[in-house]
Amino acid sequence: MDFKLNVQSSPHVRDKISTSSIMLDVIIAMLPATIWGILRFGVYSALVVLVAIVSAVISETVFNLVIKKPNTVSDLSCVVTGLILGLNMPPEIPLFVPAVGSFFAIVIVKMLFGGLGQNFMNPALAGRCFCLISFAGYMNNFTSKMSVDVYSSATPLILLKNGHEVRLFDLLFGYIPGTIGEISAVCLLIGAAYLAVKKIIDLRIPLLYILSFVIFIMIFGQGKTTNVNYILGEVLGGGLIFGAFFMATDYATSPITPLGKILYGILLGVLTGIFRLFGKSGESVSYVILISNLLVPLIESFTIPTAFGREGK
Repeated sequence: MDFKLNVQSSPHVRDKISTSSIMLDVIIAMLPATIWGILRFGVYSALVVLVAIVSAVISETVFNLVIKKPNTVSDLSCVVTGLILGLNMPPEIPLFVPAVGSFFAIVIVKMLFGGLGQNFMNPALAGRCFCLISFAGYMNNFTSKMSVDVYSSATPLILLKNGHEVRLFDLLFGYIPGTIGEISAVCLLIGAAYLAVKKIIDLRIPLLYILSFVIFIMIFGQGKTTNVNYILGEVLGGGLIFGAFFMATDYATSPITPLGKILYGILLGVLTGIFRLFGKSGESVSYVILISNLLVPLIESFTIPTAFGREGK
C-alpha cells in the first residue's frame, strides 16, 4: 500500500448528521407554529417572516463576498436565524423592522465574531432585542385585525399582571395576540417533540427552565401559588415555550457540560421569574436568554470535568 493513514485521538465518530441537516430539522419543527401564525394573522404576517429570512440570507451572502470567504448560506443557519426572528415579530409590523433586525443578527452578532459557532449570544434574540430598543413602538404593538374581544388590547401576560384570568384554551391553540410564532403552545410543543425525537435538543435545558420558573413563581407569586390559571397562564403565555425549546437550546450559546446544562436551565427559570414578577414588563424571555448566554463561559469554567490524570484545582 502506498497511502498513509492519519490516526487522530479519540473519539472516532462516524455520523451522517451535519449542520445543514440539524438546521433543516429545526426549520421543520417550527413549521406548525409558522403556519398557524400565518393562518391566524393573515398574509401580511407571512411577508414579515419572509422578509426576515431573505434579509438574513442576503446579509450573510454579502458579508462573505465582502471579506472574500466561501458562502456559508448552504448550512441553513442564517435561514433559521431569520425564521426565529420573523416569528418573534408582531404580525403587522412594518417590513423594514425585521429586515434591519436580521441584518443586525447576522452581521453584527454572528459574522463579525467568526460565523456559526463563534457567536457569544443567540443572533436571532439579539436582533429582536435590538429591534425592541430601536423600534419599541412597533415591537410592542400587538393590535391586529385578527384580534378578538378582550385580547384586542392586552396580551395574556399583561392581563395576568393586572390580576385578570386568561382562557387556557386560547393560550394552547393560539387565539390570542402576540408575536407570529409564539401564540400557540400546542404548535410549539409539537415542534419541540419533533426535535426531541430527532435528538436535536437536550430536554434538560427547556424542562429545567420551565420547572424552575414554575417553582419560583409558586414561592414568590404573592398569594398566587395555588392559582392554576395563573401558573399555567405564565407558562403558556408569552415566549416562554418558544424560548425554552427553540432558543435556549442553541448549540453555540448553551453549555456543553451536563452539570452546566442543569445550572443553565435553573438560571433561565429564576431570571425569568424575577423579570416577570418584579419587572415592569410582563415579557422577558429574550433578555433572560441573552443574559444567560453571556454567563455560559463562566458556567462551563466551573462545571467542565477534570481531565483524566490531572489534579483538580
